[in-house]
Amino acid sequence: MDTVIYYLCLPLAYLMKGLWLLVGNYGLAIVLFTLASKIILFPVSAWIQKNSILMVKIQPEINFLKANYSGNIDAIADGQSKLYKREHYHPMLSLIPLIIQILLLLAVVYIIYNPMGYLFGISNSAVNALANNIGADTGESGFQLVIIQAIQNGTITAATHVEGLTSAELADIISKVSSFKLNFLGMNLCSVPSKVLGWYFLLPVFAGFSSWIMCFTQNLSNVIQHEQGKINKYGIMAVSVLLSLYLGFFVPAGIAVYWIASNLLSIAQMYLLNAIINPKKYVDYELLEESRKALADSKAFGKMDKKDPLYRQMKARQKQDYKKFTHIVNKHIVFYSEKSGFYKYYKELIAELLKRSNIIIHYVTNDFNDVIFDIAKDEPRIKPYYIGLKKTALLMMLVETDIFVMTTPDLDKYYLKRSFLKKDIEYIYAPHDTMSVHTGFNDGAFDAFDTILCSGQHIVDEMKAIVAMKNLPEKNLVEFGFPLLDNLVEAGRRENENREEGRVKEILIAPSWQEDNILDSCIDEIISGLYGKGYKICVRPHPEYVKRFGYQMSKLLEKYDGYDKQLLSFELDFSSNKSVYSSDLLITDWSGIAAEFSFATGRPSLFINTKPKILNTEWEKVGITPVEFELRKEIGVAVDKQDLVNIGETVNELFEKQGEYKVKIEKYYENFTFNHGNAAENGAKYILKSLSQKRKNNN
Repeated sequence: MDTVIYYLCLPLAYLMKGLWLLVGNYGLAIVLFTLASKIILFPVSAWIQKNSILMVKIQPEINFLKANYSGNIDAIADGQSKLYKREHYHPMLSLIPLIIQILLLLAVVYIIYNPMGYLFGISNSAVNALANNIGADTGESGFQLVIIQAIQNGTITAATHVEGLTSAELADIISKVSSFKLNFLGMNLCSVPSKVLGWYFLLPVFAGFSSWIMCFTQNLSNVIQHEQGKINKYGIMAVSVLLSLYLGFFVPAGIAVYWIASNLLSIAQMYLLNAIINPKKYVDYELLEESRKALADSKAFGKMDKKDPLYRQMKARQKQDYKKFTHIVNKHIVFYSEKSGFYKYYKELIAELLKRSNIIIHYVTNDFNDVIFDIAKDEPRIKPYYIGLKKTALLMMLVETDIFVMTTPDLDKYYLKRSFLKKDIEYIYAPHDTMSVHTGFNDGAFDAFDTILCSGQHIVDEMKAIVAMKNLPEKNLVEFGFPLLDNLVEAGRRENENREEGRVKEILIAPSWQEDNILDSCIDEIISGLYGKGYKICVRPHPEYVKRFGYQMSKLLEKYDGYDKQLLSFELDFSSNKSVYSSDLLITDWSGIAAEFSFATGRPSLFINTKPKILNTEWEKVGITPVEFELRKEIGVAVDKQDLVNIGETVNELFEKQGEYKVKIEKYYENFTFNHGNAAENGAKYILKSLSQKRKNNN
């Protein structure tokens, strides 16, 4: 490492020595060295200035990207990467000034601490011999400065015997060092302010002030620093000032002089660069301000004001419900729901449990306005609790119950953990769709569950394959079914019986929420191809999309606010499924709602070939074709996004063939899910049997 530093410092030492010989004053040489380094590196600084301008130039696009895809980290990262490639922008270039500054400072520190080697070319053996003569510790960083002071104050003279040096060698060293003037502006550049005290304490003050004024001007006028947030601006300022104070107090005065000169010259260089390469010629600052506002709005969207009475009410309710939940003993079964709309996946199962036993249902929800609170008013054996998402993470770690039922996957992977207190809780996953478990969910999404309520044979086969592939403990794979789908099918049949002849055909657009979904990629093309063509169009976004990307959803609603509400509507109430079975056609991408719609109504679905909803990159190892891939061929047709210009023709063709699709869909449905009409009964029987066994074991 010392060899690397030596060769790094050597060319800079030649420059420092040349300037010292030129002006005959070491302090002035340090100032000129600082100026020379700025001049030599000016082309690099100009290059960095251009790169910084480029960053600020594309910042509006980045801000709008972050606003439009707020919460979608993958989409934002992909968009930024494309922008950087398009503009040939290199993010790492911003580190170059810092690296150069550190290297220069390191070099100056070594040169000032070791002038006998760098400026006078005195060998290490000779320096060590002189150090031993006066008892200087060669492990101390400034021992060469001690030797110089010993020579200049007469402690070492030509008559001194120094073991390892001849008289001629000693005389030559004394001749070189004696002419080395260390005084500058009335101070000794070898002195360390913290050791000599006195007026030297002004040095750290000047160093800190020079650093502050540099950061202050950069925050105002530096093309990239001006655009940083307050935390970055003032964080850098604080670090810089503290570093300057340290340099001023605890290192030789010569290093502090370099640092002060470097800070002041950096200010001059910044204004010179701004004059030569003016950022205002390249950056649209009005657009930048507009993009900042859009980004701020997206970050603020959905956040409640802590002064809002509703916020206080929610906090009070959460505190009360959390205390109530944790103080209840002998909780046998707990259901967990993220939003009100998820109750429909539990509804039939809970009803069967209440009918077949005297059990108490404890229902935890993250939704303050969950429908469960109204339902519980008429059913005293349902105990609902409002617990916010963050508090739920703690609640789950401390929960004590026999059975915990949830539709949320990824148990024990992120913030929702298995209980630390009770290790024998049976965690049951209840399906919220009928799609495959090895594609639309993260790898390991079900590894921590003990029991899976399987909607159909495809889920049983997939889970068995996953368990075998990962060598997981055996899971209880219950042949459950999908009660919601059963209800939809029944409601769809009733709807078909009562449908009016000649009614305006309804089209339901219900995408999923993954990257490249319909709402983010092609909703405008679909609406423009169908609006005003004699249809009623209903857009029903995925609940997860509304939760994660509320700002984008609000902008979409704003865009179509002026359209005829009778012809184009948006359905955001997910507790109802009326639009699912009242529509004549479904348009989706990879959402599981396609199965619900087509099986419930006997009508086809139109699939848009967006990027497949594959969250598990290891899905192919399972060795089973995902059911959502098969469905696209069985219950409708799929089209590419570039073919949406003809969407009107495709829709008409599907309407003409509805009779053919009805026969095909009903046949496929027969074997698609378990226990048509009595899925909830089967699930309730399993849960009650499991509870009974747990009680016996406990006894």
